[in-house]
Amino acid sequence: MSSNLYAVFQQHFPKDLSNPFIIESSGAALSYADVESRSAQVANLLQSLGIRPGDRVAAQIEKSVAALILYLGCLRAGAVYLPLNTAYTDEELLYFLTDAKPALFVCDATREKKLSASTHKCVPSNCLNLDEHGEGSFAQHALAHDTRFETVALEPADPAAILYSSGTTGKPKGATLSHGALAANAAALHSAWQFSPDDVLLHALPIFHTHGLFVATNTVLMNGTSMIFHAGFDCDAVIADLPNATVFMGVPTYYTRLLTSAALTQDACTSIRLFISGSAPLLDETFSAFTARTGHTIVERYGMTEAGIITSANPDKPRRAGTVGWPLDGVTLRIMNDDEEPVGESETGGLQIKGSSLFSGYWNNPEKTAEEFTSDGFFRTGDIARHDPDGQITLVGRAKDMYISGGFNVFPKEIEQIVDAIEGVEECAVVGLPHPDFGEAGLAIIVAENRMLDEAAIRLTLKETLANYKVPKRIVQADSLPRNAMGKVQKNLLRETYGDEWREWLQEQ
Repeated sequence: MSSNLYAVFQQHFPKDLSNPFIIESSGAALSYADVESRSAQVANLLQSLGIRPGDRVAAQIEKSVAALILYLGCLRAGAVYLPLNTAYTDEELLYFLTDAKPALFVCDATREKKLSASTHKCVPSNCLNLDEHGEGSFAQHALAHDTRFETVALEPADPAAILYSSGTTGKPKGATLSHGALAANAAALHSAWQFSPDDVLLHALPIFHTHGLFVATNTVLMNGTSMIFHAGFDCDAVIADLPNATVFMGVPTYYTRLLTSAALTQDACTSIRLFISGSAPLLDETFSAFTARTGHTIVERYGMTEAGIITSANPDKPRRAGTVGWPLDGVTLRIMNDDEEPVGESETGGLQIKGSSLFSGYWNNPEKTAEEFTSDGFFRTGDIARHDPDGQITLVGRAKDMYISGGFNVFPKEIEQIVDAIEGVEECAVVGLPHPDFGEAGLAIIVAENRMLDEAAIRLTLKETLANYKVPKRIVQADSLPRNAMGKVQKNLLRETYGDEWREWLQEQ
């Protein structure tokens, strides 16, 4: 039996393929029969372009039904799907194309025109466009192909997708996820969250990262049921559709924004059995306020690009703010001290994991892959955690500087390198601090030769180079940065030093 992820999903499709998989806000529906025929057309198109199993297909496109069909067509053809954040700048995009060397790049028409005029060697020979309505040259070419396709037989270890996440060196690295790993994680989530034939997911997440593409979409496909598909998060639209769904997945930002609406009531949430939050830390006050308003306790879970979802609260057990639940089936988890020895209950240490959903390694980066694994095969997540007395995991910080803003990973080194290159800047440090809307947001502390640096000019430089979610929300200047005896910047002291000022600034906004 093939381990192709699409073939795994097919085993769970409803007997009646006319049942809907996607229900759009407009009321239009995509049936499972449509999924079969349209993904076949995409797979046939890919083969006609000379794309073979293992070849990469990159996509920087807006969320649409056609974008999901592209993903499924890639699975069927054995191509490796590479979704890219639509906020990435030209400079960021060129890095991904250079590193992954995709055989096909699907993007919007404006990006395609810019690339067609480029002589850069990383630009793929095959480039097609697709817009937010699912229209464009890619869709037109796909329609010309047969609606039947024999899904390529694959082994569990064969690569299905590459997802890039930034690294502490500032250079993004691509986590290679196999068909077997994605299938294992979807099955574990289906079980942990007790999905049933009656479940309907309300999908308002982006589909260029793990949460919206794999956690949400794959779990629904593993269940063979439907999802209400919103192009993006709109508070009023989500609340209006809550009575039509049973499960809602969101990032903390979604929950803080829902709480600002008087329309969010217990009555509006009657049909929902699970509210799930992830991709960033959920503030305790958001957790408590949501329970008080709706009567529902949010299920928090913890995951990362390299492993999918690792732990989750249990729908049948009491949930506490700040905890991320128990390890999923198939996940072995341990917490180790600096001497690589297990810590005791309620003691903190580095979180390490092993399991069937773990990534295969970093694309074209065996050295970094080897560095992140222990000698006995555990992956070092970089997160600091503890085992609570009831066995739940509580995250207490990150060993690395990464923070998560609006559900997206931000690595300060990438920002610092750009600021450091600005004329007049001696050095810079970026830290993440709590933010009521984004979970965390960036503060840049700059030491400059001239204390009169133009903050607007610095922000413009960053926006020209980086996706907007990476640009610090505040920029301040200082005489120096605190350092330890080894000369390392003490970012913990920066968070403490600027914490009160940051909170006062938030109150003024």
